[in-house]
Amino acid sequence: MGMHLTTEGNLWLRRFSAVVAVCTLLLVIAGGLVTSNDAALSIPDWPLAYGKLVPPLEGGIRFEFAHRVLAAVVAMLTVALAICVRRPIAWLAVGAVAAQAVLGGLVVKLVDPKALAIAHAALAQLSFGLVVAVNRSLARQGASDAALRNRQLGFAALALFAASILGAAVRHDAIGVIPHIAGAAAATLVVMWTAAQAYTRHMEEAALRRPAMLLMGLTTVQLVLGIGAYVGRMANAEAPQPMPMMIWFTVAHVAVGSLVFGTAIAGGMVAA
Repeated sequence: MGMHLTTEGNLWLRRFSAVVAVCTLLLVIAGGLVTSNDAALSIPDWPLAYGKLVPPLEGGIRFEFAHRVLAAVVAMLTVALAICVRRPIAWLAVGAVAAQAVLGGLVVKLVDPKALAIAHAALAQLSFGLVVAVNRSLARQGASDAALRNRQLGFAALALFAASILGAAVRHDAIGVIPHIAGAAAATLVVMWTAAQAYTRHMEEAALRRPAMLLMGLTTVQLVLGIGAYVGRMANAEAPQPMPMMIWFTVAHVAVGSLVFGTAIAGGMVAA
């Protein structure tokens, strides 16, 4: 009976952590919509919005306010998850979310300094990765000692995180697009090589093979979206911005990039 309750409790926590991960991914997407719609400073004060709890929902204010509301929900869910799980990595996720909230407020107070905006975006990715890691740590509970951790995919996750920082720098006009393209190309090579190695070496281990296959597929989609975003950017350089096509290409690129990052973390933590 005790084992059954423990198993049921772990299953509930895994599902809850998955919900938190999905909500955190939605927060990353919401942040991408704010930036792509040039809505970052639509609300000039923080934590209130035009001195109110709910501002007039018009223009870019809609994107910025939705982002703030979702950020508050994610913060509460992450704290609840840490209290339930009681593991250091879960409290790291809480720290990342808290730091992200503080940076978001500072970006508004200091009129969008680029370094803080880039750090804010990087912490969003890190928060998502940490919640994914919490989920995988729960899934690994009681795993066989014979199972192997795929450390190479962990290194791929680091390369992807570095590329995401360069991408944030491009979106906030801190650097040109060439450094991001170079970083993304390097990260893609690392990811494809490590995923192929994981697939070929562990073809008999479904728990290791499947994340590698998913990682290769998502990375291919991410590459196509990145090319589409760049081509669209060049083709519409003289057009009034933001263009709907550019918004959706860019936001999809950010979203799939987060999924690739999360998959690399999940694959790297398949087993203890």
